[in-house]
Formats: sequence, C-alpha cells, structure tokens
Amino acid sequence: MKALVAENGMARLAATWLLSSFSPRAFLGPTSPIRLQEVPDPALLAPDWAIARTELCGLCGSDAKQVFMNGSIDNPMTGYISWPQVMGHEVVGVIDEVGPDVRGLEVGQRVVLNPWLSCEPRGLPPCASCALGNLAQCENFLEGEIGPGLHNGNCSTVSGGFAPRVPAHASQWIPIPDSVSDETAVMADPFSVALHAILRTPPAPGGWALVYGCGTLGLLAIQVLRALHPDVSIAAIARFPHQAELAREFGASSILSHHPPSEVLESAAKLTGASLVRPWRGLPVLNGGVDVVYDTVSSPETLEVGLRLVRSRGSIVVLGVEPARRFEWTPLYFKEVRVIGSSGFGVEQWQGRKQHAMNWLFEFAMAERVDPARVLTHRFPLENYKQAFMTCYRQADHGAVKVVFDRF
Repeated sequence: MKALVAENGMARLAATWLLSSFSPRAFLGPTSPIRLQEVPDPALLAPDWAIARTELCGLCGSDAKQVFMNGSIDNPMTGYISWPQVMGHEVVGVIDEVGPDVRGLEVGQRVVLNPWLSCEPRGLPPCASCALGNLAQCENFLEGEIGPGLHNGNCSTVSGGFAPRVPAHASQWIPIPDSVSDETAVMADPFSVALHAILRTPPAPGGWALVYGCGTLGLLAIQVLRALHPDVSIAAIARFPHQAELAREFGASSILSHHPPSEVLESAAKLTGASLVRPWRGLPVLNGGVDVVYDTVSSPETLEVGLRLVRSRGSIVVLGVEPARRFEWTPLYFKEVRVIGSSGFGVEQWQGRKQHAMNWLFEFAMAERVDPARVLTHRFPLENYKQAFMTCYRQADHGAVKVVFDRF
C-alpha cells in the first residue's frame, strides 16, 4: 500500500534544511525525509489488535511542525519516538480485520483512533498514570512489545493514518455513534486536547478566559469554553481574518489582533479594566488582567505576553510547542502565576462522570453543544500530500484551519 513515511536520515534532513532557505517547498521536495512510499500492509501485532480502513485522517499541527522542521534539535521528546514512521494519528476508519481475542468491535464498524501507545497496547499492566486514565502521561512509552513511540504515527512498528489501513490495539478503537458524522469524529483528537486542558484548569466563574491562537486547537477551545462555562467572557487572539470570524461564531466576545505585542496588552487592559504599568523600557505589564490564558501557540512571544496580561495568581495553560529562546519572565514570580503544561488527553471527568475524552465529544455533539466539524476547511487525497501541507503552511492565503486526507 502507499503511505506517507518520515525517515530520520541526517543527509536528507541537512539538505532539505539548506534548500528551505530558498523556498519552503523544499520541505516536500526531492531531498525531503517525508515521502510517499510503497510499504507492506499492516499485520495484527497481537490477538487483541484490529485493523481499520482509513476514511479520514487530519493533519495535526505536530505533523506540520515535523514536515517543516519547526523544532529544536535538543528537544527531549525526540527520545520517545522511532523511525521510519508512517505518519498521522487523527484517524476515522472502518474496522477491516479483527484478532481472535478482540471483543466489542466488528468488521464494518465505524471507529475513531485513540492514538496513545500506552501500557495496554504495549501488552503491559497499567502504570500509575494509565491506572488513573492519564494515557498521555504513560510511563512506558519506551517499553513493551512495540517500538518507542507516543502514539500511532511516530512509532516505527505501529503505523499511522497517512495510509489506507491502520493497526491498533482494540482498546484504541472507539466506536462512533451512528448520528455522529465522520467530519465531526475526525476532530476528536484536537477537541480532546482542548477539553483536557480546560477541565484540568477551568476558568474562574464569571471571569475572563483568553485563548491565544485561533487555529484548530484554539477554535475548539472556544467551543469547549462556551459549552462548559457559558458565564465566562472569552477573548481570543487571532492571526488571520478567517480565524477571527470563526472565533466570533463559536462564542468569543472579543477578538484581539496578534501583533504587535504592545497593542495586545493595551487591548487586554481595556477589555478587563486593568491598568497598564510601563517599565523603563520594553513592554508594559497589566495590573489586573484575565484569569486564565489557554496558549495554543506557546512561542516565546506568546508566553511573554501571556505572563504580562494574566492577573496575579492567574494561570497560563501551555498547549502548544515551539522552539524556545530567552524572554523577560519577571512577571512569573511577581504575579505568582501558575504555568501549567497540558499534553494530550485520556479519561476525563466532568460533572462527576468519567469517560474517554472522545466519548465526551460524541455526547456534546449529539446534544448540539459543540460543532467541531465547522473548522474542517480543506480535503485532499493522500497523493496530493504536498498540496495539503503547503495549504497548512500558507493558511492565510487559503483560509485554512483543519486540513484532512480523505482518499487513500
């Protein structure tokens, strides 16, 4: 079968990096470590595994960062993955083959992939995190019967969704209710990331929440906030007009321009009634501000601005990953701000009930409390992967938010 494969050859990486200074198309050119290749059909890795035929697979922000080499060479997360990788983890499929020990799944059943290669898929007893349902914080991503990898798509032995067929442990395939569309289900992974962040660090009742960045993750965070916390005022920082339009539609009461930082801070001060404190030089800081910032970008600039506009003893939730650099972080200690990392999702609790985050999506969607399919803007066959990734790269030109592959 044809699949989109990422390799880790240093010569290709170096050549692509050099050529990218002339054109970003080099990231998908002849030297690129990302190529469409013929690979063997996946096999059942154990009797309790199943294989699904791919119907839709979303391009995650992490996929784009990998393709466009947006990361630091000393990023410690590289120790948790293995190559070569068949990429893609936002998978909607139809069960095509089941192992003899599989229960609760049938051939022909529609499913969405819970991608975490945690203890159960690895044939291990649950670690302390998995026992609590914190699947993205599993302690055994390097252990067990399969290769190193956090999830399908960055593991050499468990292929991902940029391919016609995808293998996974039976526990990873979550049935999709009949009334939920494939287009809604393919948003289950990013929706769950946003849900997890907001459930772990909810906004103050009747307060202000600011969503920094209005890509897929930020727009879904606005939907989650509006559904779970209707009394909260939501501000959003959007980079492009099409993002701002969707943010308003989903419930953000105020849209702030993303640049320059000084104007972001001045706008936030007016919005919240905070006063601006101006230092001898550099950016001002708010005396007051928003209660919580959900930073879906998490670049040095957005973190610095977030620390300046959040109120004392407020919270900044870091959902994104960008290369690090120095910035002025004195407000962190002065305001006693809580900076909280939020990675992935698992079994989530809301109103006293626990279930997998993806099942929360289905429940909210069927009750018409959220409509995540609204952020799906572009669809491509897998063979047009270069066009798909360049659409992500030039999202302002194309009005792109979520891009998916839909023909394999």
